[in-house]
Amino acid sequence: MEAANLHEWQVTPARAIAIQKELSGHVLREGMLDDVRFVAGVDISVPRFGKIARGAIVVLNYPELELVEIQIAEQEIDFPYIPGLLSFREAPVIFSACEKLSTTPDLVLVDGQGIAHPRRLGIASHLGLLWDKPTIGCAKSRLCGEHAPVGTERGDSAKLVDGNETIGAVLRTRANIKPLFISTGHRINLKAAVQWVLNCGCGYRLPEPTRLAHQAAGGQLKAEK
Repeated sequence: MEAANLHEWQVTPARAIAIQKELSGHVLREGMLDDVRFVAGVDISVPRFGKIARGAIVVLNYPELELVEIQIAEQEIDFPYIPGLLSFREAPVIFSACEKLSTTPDLVLVDGQGIAHPRRLGIASHLGLLWDKPTIGCAKSRLCGEHAPVGTERGDSAKLVDGNETIGAVLRTRANIKPLFISTGHRINLKAAVQWVLNCGCGYRLPEPTRLAHQAAGGQLKAEK
């Protein structure tokens, strides 16, 4: 799975912000998925002050959610740690892992924000544009926006709102466990994104694709030879 060459990566933070603003208008916030055979999860392990990052992508079949493929890449990073600009730090190593895939996913869940981002271009949206694939942001913490309290049962949710704009959903994926912040990445609407996160749950807080990607990025799961 290769990424389009939409912009340069060796840029200043100011230029990175300008690129985000330019690309955000191209994100498609609508779309439904009917025929999904493979779902991928993406995560990355980056020491905050370190230089070597490990990106991981796992592919599961659907609806069985059985592991089909794991690919991992490691490389040096040189973009600084700046909240809101993490895709410029993390995306290149993810691309390196994804170029090794032999299975093409129909949907990608990303451990990070989609449009629930100050410039509406978190890493899930950024990756979705570059791959031209449906993507969903599945973040463990909030980057921007406000929300009402969320019920305690699995499937309970509240809108994540920034000003007058709904940018995501705060979703309880497991009863009495901290919710996730779900947002459209690209080529999928928010309602469908929430449903797909629930569809990919296996009793954990994280949906199975990103849970396994987290393990792979952390070294608990090994890539295929």
